[in-house]
Amino acid sequence: MPKDTFFNLPDEKRQRIIDLALAEFSENDYDSASISRIVAQAGIAKGSFYQYFENKEDLYTYLLTLGAEAKAQFLGDNPPDPQMGTFAYIRWLSAAGIKFELARPQLSQIGYRAVRSGALPVEMQEQARVGATVFFRQLVEQGQVMGDISPEIDPDLAAFLFSAIFSELGSYLLNRLQDRGVLEDGRSLFETPEAERLFDQVLHILERGMGTA
Repeated sequence: MPKDTFFNLPDEKRQRIIDLALAEFSENDYDSASISRIVAQAGIAKGSFYQYFENKEDLYTYLLTLGAEAKAQFLGDNPPDPQMGTFAYIRWLSAAGIKFELARPQLSQIGYRAVRSGALPVEMQEQARVGATVFFRQLVEQGQVMGDISPEIDPDLAAFLFSAIFSELGSYLLNRLQDRGVLEDGRSLFETPEAERLFDQVLHILERGMGTA
């Protein structure tokens, strides 16, 4: 995380550094992103950067954290219907994710690049894995209470399946749609009808396999 000297900067200067870093990392993979370009555009000496951050990874981790916090805030400000069923809730999460991408494209792009390139810091990978497992277990248990998921389904196994599928689904859809030229117009992945169709098929498979009907 940034050093205290970064947070002690005037708001305008601190925000300019953040904005330039967002642009650099959203347009380039981690290895290609350049601290030299950021500080040159910010009009500060490169040595000053290391008074604010330990290194490039420190800045990158901070941007990813900002993205996670912004998305959590976005979802909290746009809550779903509390009576929504389990699988309808997953569809809502997908739709809300698209809206967040449109609202905060740079933060979203940095997150996608981190996942696709494997550049996500190890600590954040572990946090994401544990967080996803806890989230999906709670979702399954709630689904069983609501009658959406069969009580015979093992919650730990179901949580593992949800987590495994959705951690890889974005990369799978991205590769599949890129190979077919579907994303050539620059649209977000889940804005495309084909991605929506495939996502619905995944939920259909899960619902048929775990549901009570």
